[in-house]
Amino acid sequence: MSAFSEVDAVIIGGGIVGSSAALFLARTGKRVVLLERDFVGAHSSGVNYGGVRRQGRPLSQLPLSQRAHGIWADLHNLIGIDGEYQRSGHLKLARSEQDMAALEAYERAARGFGLNLQLLDRTQLRARFPWAGDVAVGASLCADDGHANPRLVSPAFAFAARRAGAQVEEQARVIEVTHDGLAFRVRTAHGTQWRAPWLLNCAGAWAADLAAQFGEPVPMRSGHPAMLVTEPLPLFMDVSTGVEGGGIYARQVARGNCVLGGGQGFALDPGRARPGQAAILEILRNAGELYPPLAGAQAIRTWSGTEGYLPDREPVLGASATQPGLLHGFGFAGSGFQIGPAAGQALAQIVCDGAPDIALDAFSISRFQAVPPAPAVPPRTDNVIPLLRGTSQP
Repeated sequence: MSAFSEVDAVIIGGGIVGSSAALFLARTGKRVVLLERDFVGAHSSGVNYGGVRRQGRPLSQLPLSQRAHGIWADLHNLIGIDGEYQRSGHLKLARSEQDMAALEAYERAARGFGLNLQLLDRTQLRARFPWAGDVAVGASLCADDGHANPRLVSPAFAFAARRAGAQVEEQARVIEVTHDGLAFRVRTAHGTQWRAPWLLNCAGAWAADLAAQFGEPVPMRSGHPAMLVTEPLPLFMDVSTGVEGGGIYARQVARGNCVLGGGQGFALDPGRARPGQAAILEILRNAGELYPPLAGAQAIRTWSGTEGYLPDREPVLGASATQPGLLHGFGFAGSGFQIGPAAGQALAQIVCDGAPDIALDAFSISRFQAVPPAPAVPPRTDNVIPLLRGTSQP
């Protein structure tokens, strides 16, 4: 058996969180390896809607989301491409007076976070966005939110990490993780072996398996958002949109195609999913009401992915509660694309500085276990204690 290659950190999962962490670590000179069982950005990070929004997030996420907003502003310098990122604005529509009251309450609660939300009544909405359907009674606009192309952006973070010095291994399924008392030992199916004092669990919807192996089970379930894109249409929508209470979201790209999502699909197997027919029909029904210019448009492609959802819809982000040196970053409930770069940066700060410069207490995995959190700094002992065997990353 070949010897283990020594690095500072091993990251499992090549989505936008893991790839961002790899990039920020590599830029500080850390020796880091990023292991992805398929291809970087191929799962939820690369097949999502592409919304880059702060509006509508829980207040607990807004400091981190604001940090991400600043990272997105420098996207081209950071990853080498613009990723079709546009600060087009994010418009959240209200379909009832009750929904409008909820938007008003959120605007009051979010003051001080820098979102600068603008509330629009029915008349103001029609004046600024004449394409909005009659079912909409008002809206909330976050003018600096926007959208990007996840199929370009998410892999680009991993490619930028590689250029910065990280080792990025694709099709590298993890088959074993142990701890020898000083460091983690990680083996992949194709025979590479790594040893590091830090292990970052960024495996998306499959991250709960690794957490459970370290005595940290979490009640995470998988979801499969239904998505579609239309044929190119005359340009009419210049903002990314959502709806208070959920149900549908839509944006139009420069080529004229409209990207829409809503509802849930189903899993074909542990790694693949499809949108259900009922979900697609419901998207189209909602689209006709909210976006009349889409009436009669042809859907040219549908797809889905796999995302992880926790009961409180908050991610797990930060240090393990049981194993020093283990960090978690998963469970973003379909909203990780915008916040992902800041989450990766926070994990990198724990490795480099011992703590992030933004509080992550609300996202601690310890909220699911009645145990005190372990210190983030790996212990220095001479004991050899295997803690995890036979772990695989589906």
